[in-house]
Amino acid sequence: MTDSLTHRDRAVLRAVADGRCEIAGTALLVDGLCCADQFAGLRLRTAGLISTRPGPAALTDAGYDVLAA
Repeated sequence: MTDSLTHRDRAVLRAVADGRCEIAGTALLVDGLCCADQFAGLRLRTAGLISTRPGPAALTDAGYDVLAA
């Protein structure tokens, strides 16, 4: 999955790392607004890179590894 991450996916991961994202139902909010790529949150959650629980979004260990690479 990490080989197929887009620049947008990596930008969303950086926003999550900066504490700017929240998971509300199936939507990923960035700075309080729905993410323009409505499938980015689902894609990153399915890949195991961000948390799946509602509330403040958080990177998983795999998400941190992707950003460090």
